[in-house]
Amino acid sequence: MMLAGRHILVTGAARGLGEKIAERLAAEGARLILADLLEPEGRAVAARLGAGFLPVDLADPASVAAMGEAVAERTGGRLHGLVNNGAIATGIGGIAHDRIGIDIWDKVMAVNVRGTWLVTRAMAPLLKAAGSGRVVNVASDTALWGAPLLLAYTASKGAVMAMTRSYARELGPDRIGVTAVAPGILTTESTDYVPEARHRLYGEGRAVPGPQSADEITGTIAFLLGEDALTLTGQTLPVNNGFWFI
Repeated sequence: MMLAGRHILVTGAARGLGEKIAERLAAEGARLILADLLEPEGRAVAARLGAGFLPVDLADPASVAAMGEAVAERTGGRLHGLVNNGAIATGIGGIAHDRIGIDIWDKVMAVNVRGTWLVTRAMAPLLKAAGSGRVVNVASDTALWGAPLLLAYTASKGAVMAMTRSYARELGPDRIGVTAVAPGILTTESTDYVPEARHRLYGEGRAVPGPQSADEITGTIAFLLGEDALTLTGQTLPVNNGFWFI
């Protein structure tokens, strides 16, 4: 119960990795608020875990601002942890760099990059008030090894890693730790669209061969949200069973 009593917000928590993160944090005693664009699914997860739920569109600054106000009200103005997991991944892969539509590129950047910034900006005063706030950004190892035919997503997750380093320096004086995790392909319903060849590439290329479940990385995220993780601030951890080393 390393997170007992700590208020933590998880975005993109309605399914896939976000749902698994929420499950692990609930098991560690966190007082959760879940947020997602998928409102019925998100409310169902929240109800099952005894968590709060807030609808949010990460591409809409007004929606993020409203979520921030609601989080402040529900937590008494003190937030101990933020997991920036919400992102667009489905349906944007398998496209060569010169065939990506401007609308797709802009949407990916609006959600994955600007959305991460908007949420962190909105939560920073609450994290500061808590006195020991933690931010965990969910990036991707595609930005570490340069996955082909996935340029918009890869670029967005590379930006998340860079933002993690800058935020670590900006928020560090307030003892707010900011880290990122960079998983590879996980076995969730959110990755059903990924071609079998890419799943096979990961399975055969990992130091620990085979598929990797979302449950295998949630313990790392729980640790990064705890008191003992401040020394890791600014770091990106490739939680991919040894597919890519730093």
